[in-house]
Amino acid sequence: MDIENEVTVIENPEDFDALVNKKRGLPSDYIPEDLVMIDVPMDIERPESRMLRKVASDALTELFKEAEKIGFKLYATSGYRSYITQVNLFKSYAEKHGEAEANRFSAKPGHSEHQTGLTMDVTSENVDFDLVEEFGETLEGRWLGENSHKFGFVIRYPKGTEEITGYLYEPWHLRFLGIELSTKVYENNLTYDEYWKKYLH
Repeated sequence: MDIENEVTVIENPEDFDALVNKKRGLPSDYIPEDLVMIDVPMDIERPESRMLRKVASDALTELFKEAEKIGFKLYATSGYRSYITQVNLFKSYAEKHGEAEANRFSAKPGHSEHQTGLTMDVTSENVDFDLVEEFGETLEGRWLGENSHKFGFVIRYPKGTEEITGYLYEPWHLRFLGIELSTKVYENNLTYDEYWKKYLH
């Protein structure tokens, strides 16, 4: 895969531009200090997943408000996820699908963007509140793909980029980078892995 060859532990995980992928992981004890409860429509069972870092939560609120103005009702489904939660989640996926297949759609502990507190999965009623590729073809999903950068988010795992990101297409997975950086990533039509390697590393 077209990502770094050696596993690296991220030194400054609190930085908004920290690149988290299969080869760049977060410290196992990293917990963002500024987590807050989100204030948007949600379909979330796990309490911790109702949290984001404050700046990402504020941005998500603005994104949802703008979507609603034009008639789109979005729902948050999974935000912050602790290291130990990811341990259990990946283990369950690996037991059900095999580790190789699980590794295509779920991050190993320490390598999930959700642990940053800067990531939210988003869905809508049109796909029965599921996290499915079909969401990207809905009006809401298309709008997110074209406008999320205006609020500081990127679609982290675009279609056709598995060989670059290491993950299957996830039109629901929003990663906060801030408006300036996310706009640059969007306008360059790159994955964040590619942009980081080309311009930030």
